[in-house]
Amino acid sequence: MTTEKSSKADSVKNPLSQESVTIMDFFALLWKEKFKIIIIAIVSTLLGGVYAMWVRPSYTSDALLQVNVKGASSKSTKALGEMGAVLDLASPADAEIELIKSRMVLSYVVAAEHVHLWTIPVGSWDRLMHREGRMDLDSLRIPPKVRAKKWMAEVKGDDSYSVFSPDGKKVLDGKVGEVFTTPYAGDTLAIRVNFLEARVGQKFILVQGSPLAAERALASGLNVHEKGKQTGIISVRYSHRYPDRAASILNTIAKTYLRQNVEMRSAEAEKTLEFLEGQLPGVKTKLDSAEKVLADYRHKVGSVDIGGETKAHLDKEGQLQRQIMQLEQDRQAAMRLFKAEHPNVQTIVKQQSKLRAELAVLKKDAEKMPLTQQEVKRLQEEVAVNNEVYTNMLNNIQQLRVVRAGEVGNVRIVDFAQVEQSQSKPNKSRILIAAFVAGLILGLLLVIVIRVFKNGVRSASEIERETGLSVFAKIPQSPNKLLRGHKHLHHGAPFVLQNTEDKVSESFRSLQTALMFLMPKPEHSVVLVMGLIPGVGKSFVSLNLAATVAASGKKVLLIDADMRRGVIHSGAKFGLADVLLGLATLETAIVQKHADNLFVMNAGKTKLAACELLRSDAMDKLLKEAREKFDLVIVDTPPLNLVTDAELICPLVDFSLFVLHYGRHSMDEIKETVERVRRYSDKPAAIVMNHCEREPGHYGYGYGYYGKGYYGKKA
Repeated sequence: MTTEKSSKADSVKNPLSQESVTIMDFFALLWKEKFKIIIIAIVSTLLGGVYAMWVRPSYTSDALLQVNVKGASSKSTKALGEMGAVLDLASPADAEIELIKSRMVLSYVVAAEHVHLWTIPVGSWDRLMHREGRMDLDSLRIPPKVRAKKWMAEVKGDDSYSVFSPDGKKVLDGKVGEVFTTPYAGDTLAIRVNFLEARVGQKFILVQGSPLAAERALASGLNVHEKGKQTGIISVRYSHRYPDRAASILNTIAKTYLRQNVEMRSAEAEKTLEFLEGQLPGVKTKLDSAEKVLADYRHKVGSVDIGGETKAHLDKEGQLQRQIMQLEQDRQAAMRLFKAEHPNVQTIVKQQSKLRAELAVLKKDAEKMPLTQQEVKRLQEEVAVNNEVYTNMLNNIQQLRVVRAGEVGNVRIVDFAQVEQSQSKPNKSRILIAAFVAGLILGLLLVIVIRVFKNGVRSASEIERETGLSVFAKIPQSPNKLLRGHKHLHHGAPFVLQNTEDKVSESFRSLQTALMFLMPKPEHSVVLVMGLIPGVGKSFVSLNLAATVAASGKKVLLIDADMRRGVIHSGAKFGLADVLLGLATLETAIVQKHADNLFVMNAGKTKLAACELLRSDAMDKLLKEAREKFDLVIVDTPPLNLVTDAELICPLVDFSLFVLHYGRHSMDEIKETVERVRRYSDKPAAIVMNHCEREPGHYGYGYGYYGKGYYGKKA
């Protein structure tokens, strides 16, 4: 039984629980709060529009590069043969993308395009209206000691400007296209503006950033990716505030990368060429020396008759040596690609061994020749070998020079960046749509969160069951604007007198009927109206209940007993505090107001504590006198949970009304307050539920009219 009772209470406290709300009820709740959601969405859209106007426009340019991922260059291959295959290195597209974003490329771009130098236009309104000027810098050098401070430039004419130091003093006047320098802080300030387009008086902040920071920012701003898979087509995109700058920076990146790619690919050929050119003079000297020795020997011994057999022997020996030399070049080329144990290398080594064995046999046969012929043969062989080496070296140098001159790298620029006419960011329509959708979502979440956190009691039957008190009325909502704020409590007529056919007025008539039939002594009675906390609408209930009873022909007195911050004004000079102090009488403190039978006594003013006045017999005497002269006396008191005034007055009245805010109080809070009041008085009491809302799946009304409360809120 206890579990069932607790489950019912939880269902009441959380109106959005699964047991109490269907999907249709949920949409009904959102429909009820549709204006709040729409207002939030509109405000969010307006903020999105302001943001879209505030963001500086950005233009995106793109360039297209093609990378030969196989890394084979036909020209170098034809020119070098096996050496070309050795020098040609593979360069995958992924590696090339990283090279494009490397400092090796971007450091040159930052220096060439002056990316680390920029100006910032000053003026929030100009930025919002997109009327900012433009100032481009070719050169800027601020002394390091004051570089971090704010330097300003102000436009003085179409091509003139002034530079101001951080302390606001003018340090120089300049013109576009010229370098200007001036001494400052023991150093030199230098500036050159290459473009100026701004109204006279426009100010700019001058910034000399770090080249390294500019390189990193440029790298993060680059969008480099390969189009497709293994296509070798690389797309490079870059955004900048100015379209011409975006295109210029991107083209500089492409050209720099292409140039460095060519230089990198020809670097090995350049090193080999440099080595060969350094060795060439020594080889030439050795060849000349061998030819001179042969000529001197022939001059010494005269002519030597070399027979046909000897000549054939010499020709064959020279042919073997040339073959051995060619195989040695092939072996060295293979060693660049493979290890010594590789079959290709071992095959060349075996061929060399075979040729050397044949050469050794020829040399042994040559020993049988006459000594003169042997010497001539030896000298001729030395000349032939040196000549062969020199000729091969010349050929290799010529081939490498051809490669160096004709090398184009494995990259080419397919499309250069162009100046874009339409901005890429911000996309205003997309921002507005996103802001509107975000506003709708925020509004929905806000409504749901407010509903979830408003987890107080909403069921009248639950309150009656737990407290033993009857709920006399549930005051519903009215869209009338008089209910918003407290002006109607001060000067305006009660709501029930201005809107007699409204459902709020009908609720007060029901409350009057319940009081008249259920109060033990309906005539000449005193009713105490209490609220648990500020903002429950207690004063509104007191005033409109008094007006409703007065309209039925009964003489009613409404007393504002909140001597701290009373909100029911009568316009009289004296009030309750003055009567309790003996400074005024009942007749002088009341004023007929709003209706023939309605009389009002305001709270008055006193420097004494209100509780001290209420503890005296003066309050009891006042209420006894009021009973004799009025059919009904209604006393409006301060909140129970803040002060003890209501508890002091409670024993003096005939009936008490607890005013509850619909959905705000927990059951424990209600029960605790009722029990506390019962300790002071055993007089009958009832409950009025105010601010009622129409809950999905429940009986009730929406109520949200006046009320910020008092004691920090108005009652």
